[in-house]
Amino acid sequence: MKDTPTIYLIGPMGAGKSTIGRLLAQELGRVFIDTDEEIERRTGTTIPIIFDIEGESGFRLREQKVIAELARQRDLVVATGGGAVIEPENRSNITKSGVVVYLRTSIDEQLRRTRRSRNRPLLDTDDKLTRLEELATERGPLYELAAEITVDSDNRKASLVTAEILSRLGWGHARTSG
Repeated sequence: MKDTPTIYLIGPMGAGKSTIGRLLAQELGRVFIDTDEEIERRTGTTIPIIFDIEGESGFRLREQKVIAELARQRDLVVATGGGAVIEPENRSNITKSGVVVYLRTSIDEQLRRTRRSRNRPLLDTDDKLTRLEELATERGPLYELAAEITVDSDNRKASLVTAEILSRLGWGHARTSG
């Protein structure tokens, strides 16, 4: 699978982008990059601290720069942040440079998967359910717009989601079992 387009995983927080991305990269012998982790590596600090100091707009500028750089590479598996699709330039970069897979998940599943996370500044609120509903309303259509493939990740093992993605890409089946 050398010199093939990058696979970009998009979707809301808690959809499994990082977990599934790592499995996909392992199956395909590719490098995996989580854009949030890359931003933390480059800045030497956490996403919540970046939000505290620079606000969401400062974070989005950093995210945009990382995605633009990754779009010039090939053979990667990239997990984007949940809000990456907000910026038109990000959507353009990922759709032109790779295959975009939308990991769709319910708000109930997002709540379950993110309930213990302390690294999600947009969920730093007393009413997480309402916040996730607002984000879904804003971002859901953008995920659909950017995606070439949509895969549901609710109540499914990451290995099965990975196998479905590989099958839908036509790149073979995952070695992992369900």
